[in-house]
Amino acid sequence: MCRWLAYSGAPIAPTELIFKPQHSLIDQSLSARSSETTTNGDGFGLGWYDHCDGPGLYKHTQPAWNDPNLSDVCLHVQSPLFLAHIRAATGTAIQQSNCHPFRYGSWLFVHNGSIHGFQQVKRELALGVSEDLYPYITGTTDSEIMFFLSLSFGMEENVSEGIARMVGFVEDVCRRRGIDNAMQMSLGISDGKRLYAFRYSTERQSRTLFHSKSLSALRELVPPEFRERLSEFSTDARAVVSEPLTELPDPWEEVPESSFLTVEGGEVERTPFAPRSP
Repeated sequence: MCRWLAYSGAPIAPTELIFKPQHSLIDQSLSARSSETTTNGDGFGLGWYDHCDGPGLYKHTQPAWNDPNLSDVCLHVQSPLFLAHIRAATGTAIQQSNCHPFRYGSWLFVHNGSIHGFQQVKRELALGVSEDLYPYITGTTDSEIMFFLSLSFGMEENVSEGIARMVGFVEDVCRRRGIDNAMQMSLGISDGKRLYAFRYSTERQSRTLFHSKSLSALRELVPPEFRERLSEFSTDARAVVSEPLTELPDPWEEVPESSFLTVEGGEVERTPFAPRSP
């Protein structure tokens, strides 16, 4: 499986979350602690929003810990909203087009998990993608198919509805093929204005997902020697992560099973999530 993080707040250099924390995303690429795979070295990606139209994107098939260009990008970019991902391949090729985030227009999408039995249902799932979106699929992963199915099912108009219809469609196809526990996912999504996250699995045993608590709470919970780092973040800063970036558990709140998060302006809104059958 993979690891990912997303940030929303005042502009910062992505290095503040990807490289500097005690259990940073780079550290997780070598030694993840709450993942089925300890090492996530099958590529990485960073997508960010700035003054330009649409998000920037840097992806590579190298391990994240072994790419000096990534450290330069993360140090020099300043962004109020970004998503980063480290990949552990689950049966598809290690190639740049298979690295996350996936991008379409103003949208970014990262995924941790898998579609069970994907190779058996890949063709049928792909046929569910709308004809005008299908040419934009460049890779071979279940994650990219999920992204373009969600767009096909209306994610641009209603994020929760588009994802619910996508999950319902995947589960229905797999059910008809006799495949159990079809979906395993935590998702990070953004349109450049808001950050969205989902935690769901068919078997109700989803991969972990956390979001940071309020900055005021962090100031009280983090030991004094770490508090200087908090001055770099605005009061509306929030992060959503596959696993906490520090050894300290208190600043992080685990996202419950079958949940949908909307993060905007420092507020985290959580609602129940359920698939919608086709």
